[in-house]
Amino acid sequence: MTTEILKKLFTRDLNKLKEEIAAYNNEEKLWYIEGNIANSAGNLCLHLVGNLSAFIGAELGKSGYIRNRPDEFALKNVPRAELIDKIEKTIVVVGETLDKITQEQLDAVYPIEVLGQNLDTGYFLMHLAMHLSYHLGQVNYHRRLLDE
Repeated sequence: MTTEILKKLFTRDLNKLKEEIAAYNNEEKLWYIEGNIANSAGNLCLHLVGNLSAFIGAELGKSGYIRNRPDEFALKNVPRAELIDKIEKTIVVVGETLDKITQEQLDAVYPIEVLGQNLDTGYFLMHLAMHLSYHLGQVNYHRRLLDE
């Protein structure tokens, strides 16, 4: 696994997240929940940005980002333009961080325990890419299902 491949995957999916957020016909629907759909697209976007900014930007890139995970799900009605700006900043920090990661760092144990275990950094970065993809699919489905 190379950091260049990971960078391409993160960039691709974060750009797709930006497209999905921009594609909502009704900006208010970004925050809509219904029935068993407990997370709005807006909150999923905040969650993804917070997740990557913390685990890649702050922990590996020493960006200084401080995560407030509860706010990722509690905040409502953040303007679409602000969400898109957050995504764009995340693309930059993820890219800049991955540009500096060496193979030795990928093979080493991630600096903090995650998911209740010590994981190799490369494995955890792949997990983060898959986590992004999973929630990106939810945002796409949310938009197509609930945005009129």
